[in-house]
Amino acid sequence: MDHMTWIVAIIVVLALGFDFINGFHDTANAIATTVSTRALSPRVAILLASCMNLVGALMYTGVAKTIGGQITDPFKLEHGLTVVSATLVASILWNLVTWWQGIPSSSSHALIGALAGAAIASEGWDGINYSGFTTIVAGLVLSPLIAFVVGYIIMSILKFLFANASPRYVNRGFRTGQIFTAALQSFSHGTNDAQKAMGIITLALVTAGFQSHLDVPLWVKLSAAVSMALGTSIGGWKIIKTMGTKIFKIEPINGFAADLGSASVIFTATLTHLPVSTTHAITSSILGVGAAKRFSSVRWNTAGRIVVAWVVTIPVAGVMSALIYWLFSLFQ
Repeated sequence: MDHMTWIVAIIVVLALGFDFINGFHDTANAIATTVSTRALSPRVAILLASCMNLVGALMYTGVAKTIGGQITDPFKLEHGLTVVSATLVASILWNLVTWWQGIPSSSSHALIGALAGAAIASEGWDGINYSGFTTIVAGLVLSPLIAFVVGYIIMSILKFLFANASPRYVNRGFRTGQIFTAALQSFSHGTNDAQKAMGIITLALVTAGFQSHLDVPLWVKLSAAVSMALGTSIGGWKIIKTMGTKIFKIEPINGFAADLGSASVIFTATLTHLPVSTTHAITSSILGVGAAKRFSSVRWNTAGRIVVAWVVTIPVAGVMSALIYWLFSLFQ
């Protein structure tokens, strides 16, 4: 293989590694409430999440095209492969740090911030497609706010409907319902998050001249979907603990409402080809449900720590990626 092919092969491995890490980083997001309420055992919940992530990842590609073409123009990048390499290394490092600390940070924010940082380091500020970038950032900012409101509304409706019902009856019924919402949550996660690695690989293929369009090849879809599913099968127990127990004490009805709210927001974003943070959507939905249950029951100090991680992810990942790009450029 020639030099260019080797670089692309390394990028594909890095992108699939990012997808794998994204899988075990975000497993907790999809199943934390189900595990914490004992609707499913951890082993069964992870198996369910892995299967539904795989199915979701194979069904859609709109978000991949957005990642591949709306943040920066792959046809104008002079050192596109170096940009992509720096993006992936920075994103993986940030994901590993936040996973180790048990912080449900956003893989999406890390990837998008890193891609922007590397593109700016390569091409200057002209390396960013501002209209596409601002649209994506707007989606990332608005989706958790919408998820909070949706979670609050769903929980408020359920509180009204079951106000006089027996708690034992309600818990048993919604514990069963959580199995279906966990499956829906995992499916929606696969439709959005797995596509981000697909978009990065496609971006690399275009900049290397292996294809002249942003359509995602079948082998890219399959490899990204399998990588995400394998990562999901490992799970992220530290983040499960944060999501399932440290925000507020979740009961089956709360978990059902949170999963339904966040899955609806994520899937709507997928249909509109917007990459959103599944981490943010799920966490915000849990916060909305907790606020509807009883505002004082939410551990807002833990929520504040999570929000700080959200805010700093894009700029920190961007700076990391720019520095890594500069380091890689020494060997170009």
